[in-house]
Amino acid sequence: MRRTWLIFSQAVTVAVAVLFVVATLKPEWLRRSPGSVIPTITITETPVILGQDHAPGSLAPAAKRASPSVVNIATSKAPTRNPHFNDPWFRFFFGDQADNQPQTGLGSGVIVAPEGYLLTNNHVVEGADDIEVSLADGRKASAQVVGTDPDTDLAVLKIDLPDLPAISFGDASALQVGDVVLAIGNPFGVGQTVTSGIVSALGRNQLGINTFENFIQTDAAINPGNSGGALVDVAGNLMGINTAIYSRSGGSMGIGFAIPATTARQVMESLIRDGRVTRGWIGVEPQDLTAELAQTFNLPIREGVLITGVLQGGPAQQAGVRPGDVVVAVAGQAVANTAQLLNAVAALRPESTATITVQRANERLELQVQVAQRPALQRTRGSR
Repeated sequence: MRRTWLIFSQAVTVAVAVLFVVATLKPEWLRRSPGSVIPTITITETPVILGQDHAPGSLAPAAKRASPSVVNIATSKAPTRNPHFNDPWFRFFFGDQADNQPQTGLGSGVIVAPEGYLLTNNHVVEGADDIEVSLADGRKASAQVVGTDPDTDLAVLKIDLPDLPAISFGDASALQVGDVVLAIGNPFGVGQTVTSGIVSALGRNQLGINTFENFIQTDAAINPGNSGGALVDVAGNLMGINTAIYSRSGGSMGIGFAIPATTARQVMESLIRDGRVTRGWIGVEPQDLTAELAQTFNLPIREGVLITGVLQGGPAQQAGVRPGDVVVAVAGQAVANTAQLLNAVAALRPESTATITVQRANERLELQVQVAQRPALQRTRGSR
């Protein structure tokens, strides 16, 4: 038995050796006949989807639709000459200072009407002597300022070119936190750039950026030069005008702010129609009502806006509003903080009569105020 096992082992060893030699030197001897089937594995690295020119879930369609409407804006401003520049002694000590170079700036804008109207930020074009607009298709044109609204940091420009690709306005009031958005603009002057993110928050105010604040907050990368560019939804509709960022380094840190398209459209229509934005004004100094203040004044309410000052002879004083009153509603619209009061009063039509509901100690009063027009040059955030 042992001898038989030994012979079998040797035979197997020799067979394996022969098979190895044949496989190495004559592999064709081991090929299957034409009728045999050999299993195969096909590795697909990139799936091909017929009838589409973009990957599933891609934001390319939104970018493709909105990008032609977003423009680059280059501004120049005449230099401010030192008043002593022509003094020989000044030039002797300080030399020929290079103060004759124009100041330049870069920003973005959005074509909102085929007639040539553009929306951008006021701070992009403020004080500019020359404004040049560059379109995505390579065309360039000089722009004229139709009107500006520093209180919302918006401006309307106009260019004269044919076949302009106007963007479609979306319903910014339908935005929800978590919605995907794209920011399109010209960051750092590198050229048109598209970034993506989500809506991080809505109704941001009291940031000290503008007088009237109701920002859309997004984490889509917004950098210097994006100002005035478009914030669009996944369908390429305009949802906001990119305006500001929170940053410690000067670059994007994931906190950007855009003016809602609804606000931008209202301002645009007023500037085109009247050359200015008309807002209501009643002449009061407001302050948010805190729990401590409510307890100090022994008030039965915890929400509203405390009036700390009333302009002498202004609409509010003539209506009977006093310091210490707490405004809880304007024209039937509840107000819980200073920003809401400011917006509610601004929405009132000048020369109209509005009902201001105030809490005075334990008494609830409804006062009739003759609304005035907000002073055009008033840029402070104190008086509302």
